Parts: sequence; structure tokens; C-alpha cells
Amino acid sequence: MNVAERQEAIVERAKLKGRVMVEELVEHFAVTPQTIRKDLTDICAAGKLKRIHGGAVFPSGLENMQYEARRQIAAEEKDAIGRAAARLIPNNASLFINIGTTTEAVSQALIDHRDLMVITNNINVANRMRVYPHFEVAIAGGIVRASDGGVVGEAAVDFIRQFKVDFAVIGASAIDDDGALLDFDYREVKVAQAIIANSRHVILVSDSTKFDRTAPVRIAHMSQVNSFITDHVTRPSIRQICRDAGVTVIETGEQSEP
Repeated sequence: MNVAERQEAIVERAKLKGRVMVEELVEHFAVTPQTIRKDLTDICAAGKLKRIHGGAVFPSGLENMQYEARRQIAAEEKDAIGRAAARLIPNNASLFINIGTTTEAVSQALIDHRDLMVITNNINVANRMRVYPHFEVAIAGGIVRASDGGVVGEAAVDFIRQFKVDFAVIGASAIDDDGALLDFDYREVKVAQAIIANSRHVILVSDSTKFDRTAPVRIAHMSQVNSFITDHVTRPSIRQICRDAGVTVIETGEQSEP
């Protein structure tokens, strides 16, 4: 692998994970720390990444990858998470479903349920579920993001606040080691916060790649959710936060701990 190929691979790795660190790149590419630091300097000078202490991240405007590309990341894990979340939701329930590729997997897994009232700010979810006569689907009004069909803004927040539902299904773009749930768009975060505040049982669905990503806007804290469904909790600090806060953790991966 020549220099250009390695640098392109570093950028792609950062796109997938949200950030890259010098130590992990040294191990992955079997080169010296000096070589990786030079690569990061060149890449950041070209505006493709932004330097942080010990590594680099995608600029916040680019870090939230195109929606269709994100659908393919951990697709099997998201499907399993969706099925596990659906098992928590009984027939004849009311629920919010927020924006996200994993929340969409939950909506797909709910298709065999009966008599659900679904309130969503996700056009993809509404379009999938509206064709089934045993669902009542309500969609928030507001600004529609071209990138993913998410409805955001104050109008969506006001709409959400009219309801008090049994369950909320939410996602996050990143989960910090201190338990912070993070996202990129403050408008989306406002909607997510309203969803959390107006739900009796909050279900966070997120695959384990989110532990390796960063995002600038705080949605909430892990202790504010009731159930957390993921393929595997890779951070001991998150596992401890969930224990301390009484959050039910469901791991769908084969390597899940008891």
C-alpha cells in the first residue's frame, strides 16, 4: 500500500467510525507513529479530517454519513436489534419512533403487531407502516431533511408534545464513555428530547459501532432510558452506568455477556 492508498484508507476508516486514533492506525497499517502523524497532517491540511489530540475526526458537517450508506453499516446487527425491540412492545400500544436506520429496523420488525398507534418524525417509517390497516400512523410536521426523510424543527417538537405514549424507540449517532447520547443536528435532538419526555418507557436501539463514534450535540444520558438494546456493550463504563441506573440491557450478539 502506497502513501496515497493508505491515506485514503484512513479517511474511509474515519468515515465509518467517526474518528481515528494514532495508536490504532499504527497497529492496523503496521507503520510507525511518525508515519501516521505525517499522514494525518497531510489529510487534515487537505480538509478531509480534523485533528484532535491523539488522532483525527471527520468534520461535523461530513461526519454524519449519507443515509443509504449508513443503512449498510452493521445491517444484520440492526435487524437483530429491531426484532429484540419489537418483542418489548405489545399489541394495542402507542409509541414514538424516531429518526435513524436502527429505529427503521424496529418499525420493520413491528409489521406483524396489531393495533399500534405509531407517532413518528421519520417519513420512511410512516411510509412503511401506513399501508397496514391495523396501524394508526401519525407523522409530525416540520422541516423535512433531504438526506434521510427526518422531520425536524419546532413544529415537530410541538406536535410530539401533544402525546403521552407507552413506548419510545430512539437512536443515537454516538454514545460517549460517560453515558452521553449524542447526535449531529440540534434540531433533531430537540425532537428526541421531546420524545423522551413524553414516553413512559424509552427504548434506546444502537449497534456497537456507535461506541466508537463522536457527535457534538447531547440528546440525553444513558440513565434516562429504560431499555438499551445493542449487539454488544463494548464499553465497561456503559455497562456499569446501566447497572447503576437500573437500565435493562439486551445484547443480541453471540458474544454477549450475561
